[in-house]
Amino acid sequence: MKQAIAEAETGIREGHGGPFGAAVVKDGQVIATGHNHVLANNDSTCHGEIDAIRKAEQILGTYDLSGCELYTMAEPCPMCLAAILWANIGKVYFGCTKEDCEEIGFRDLVFDKLLGGRANLELGFLEERDRELCLQVFEEYKNIADKTIY
Repeated sequence: MKQAIAEAETGIREGHGGPFGAAVVKDGQVIATGHNHVLANNDSTCHGEIDAIRKAEQILGTYDLSGCELYTMAEPCPMCLAAILWANIGKVYFGCTKEDCEEIGFRDLVFDKLLGGRANLELGFLEERDRELCLQVFEEYKNIADKTIY
């Protein structure tokens, strides 16, 4: 989670996008990390999880990330959750909740409700971890002046 947090901090300090970083891990080794590049790339799909997944797939030379886990700053939005499932990632550890994201101006709850929520996910697939550490990054993000939220 520390590397996901570091990625989020880099992204917000460089003005790349929201406070979201992620790390793909396999067999206890970090394969790839990524952060939100929505603003930097003018790409509404380049969330931290997507960035990390794309990099991990390139490094491993496969679209199938079976056996991998994902550590991410916040509970994945529906788009990222779908990408995680398509990539066959087996477990997700997240810091902040969808409600925390809402508090800093992101619309995850709206899309989650629209798409039916998460009731059908395998029990234990999503696990909260290190929320307080991740909330500190959200606080830093909230304090940055002249930001655009995506």
